[in-house]
Amino acid sequence: MSIMSNYNEASSNYSMFYKFKQSIRRYYEVAKINFKVQLIWRFDVVVNMVFTIVKILFAYILWKAIFGENKIVSGFTFNSMLSYYIISSFLAGIDMSKSTSEEICNRVKLGTFSKYMIIPINVQNYFIAKNFGMTCFYFVFNMISAFVWIFIFKIDFAFTSNPVQILISILMIFLGFIFMMKLHFFIGILSFKFLEISFFRMIIENIVEFITGTMIPLVLLPETIVTVMKVFPFYYTTYLPSMLLIGRNSNEAIQGLIILALWVLFFSVVNKVMYKRMRTLFDGVGI
Repeated sequence: MSIMSNYNEASSNYSMFYKFKQSIRRYYEVAKINFKVQLIWRFDVVVNMVFTIVKILFAYILWKAIFGENKIVSGFTFNSMLSYYIISSFLAGIDMSKSTSEEICNRVKLGTFSKYMIIPINVQNYFIAKNFGMTCFYFVFNMISAFVWIFIFKIDFAFTSNPVQILISILMIFLGFIFMMKLHFFIGILSFKFLEISFFRMIIENIVEFITGTMIPLVLLPETIVTVMKVFPFYYTTYLPSMLLIGRNSNEAIQGLIILALWVLFFSVVNKVMYKRMRTLFDGVGI
């Protein structure tokens, strides 16, 4: 009996491992396909790169005027401020999460979302893999944009030499991308009930751009507002990783990882429940 029990347990473990391996392989293929698809949209890639460069150029002109003869503004030197904008603009440029809500909304309106309801794959994880493939592609080209700024304009780029801080920043950026994808998945599935949510998405995207610190460093806001923002995940998706990478706010690193991880877990559960309920409202082509 003992031998048989051990055999069954080993067989069960192998079966679980095999299913996990197959699942990872499927998501890898989704990511790889969407990486290659971006090669078709060359104009979009160029626009994305130009937009990143223009944002940094605007920041350069604006903060050059603000600094004037001052060497320090809100704890930033001119070079550290530009370094912050280069990093935050780079992160914003490779975040493709809003394409998730856009695609879901469009497919629900057209009645073609049914293709995702019949494939043998977790829909939420499918979009994570898809976004990961797109992000990897844009990572390369936005990195080029960042290096253009650093070398051509001879910026004394501020970057931390602390390996722990760099590692935590990378983990936080990764969690931040997952959170943003889950947020946009949540926004997307609202279209099952409210069909036309384009205006709502536009408002959310503009608010998110501000509260993630992409427009201005959040340290410039009143301290009370910043304290409240630390409860929410947006503080940790772009702003804090950028600050950590320029050697600041190291005391918030571990706290940031924990809070962001909890929000990712929260939206994972909410999205699963919401998708299960909302999909019953869908009346699309092929259903």
